[in-house]
Amino acid sequence: MNFCMECGAPLALLEQGVHEAQWTCTNPSCGRVHYRNAKPCAGALIEQDGAVLLVRRNIEPFSGYWDIPGGYLQEWEHPADGARREVQEETGLEVELTRLLGIFVDSYGSEGSNTFNVYYRARPVGGHLQPADDAAEARWFPPDSLPANIAFPGHIPDVLAAWRAALAAEPHPDPAADPALAVHVAAAVRRSA
Repeated sequence: MNFCMECGAPLALLEQGVHEAQWTCTNPSCGRVHYRNAKPCAGALIEQDGAVLLVRRNIEPFSGYWDIPGGYLQEWEHPADGARREVQEETGLEVELTRLLGIFVDSYGSEGSNTFNVYYRARPVGGHLQPADDAAEARWFPPDSLPANIAFPGHIPDVLAAWRAALAAEPHPDPAADPALAVHVAAAVRRSA
C-alpha cells in the first residue's frame, strides 16, 4: 500500500509489529489510518467413503501441487457461500456443508498477502466431478494416503490434520447439529425473504 484509498496522498508507516503494520495518510486534512488486513478465503474438505477430494493446482503459486478446493471470497460473500461456489467452480460438484472445520491464517505465495482461511467439511449432493478453473485434476485420497506435494505448507498440512481428527471423531456429521452452519442458514433465509 503506497497511497491513501481516501484521498490519494502518500502513506507513511505508522507502526509495524511482527505480524502487523499500520500506515497513515500524510495529508493532514485526511490522516486516515490503513491496516493491512488478511484477505478472506474459504474452502471445503469434500468427503466421500472416508476419503477427501483434493485438486491439483494449475496456476502459481504451487502449480502442480495438491490443494483443498477453495479461494478468495467475493465482497459481502459469506464463507459458507464462498466455499460452495469455489467447490463448484473447481470440481463441478455441488456440496452440502456438514461442519465448520476451522479457521487458519497463512500467506498467499511470494506476493505475501495474508489470508484468513475458513474451512468446512462437506459432502457431494449433485453435479459431476470435472476439474476446472484453476484445478487441473481432482482425486479422492484416504486419510492415511494423502499426497506429499501439498500446496501452501504454512497451513494446508494443519487443515488436513484437523480434518483427519474430525473424520475419526465423527465420520458422518449431521449438518443440522452444527450451530455455526445453522446460524448461516437462518441468516440466508432472512436475506432472501
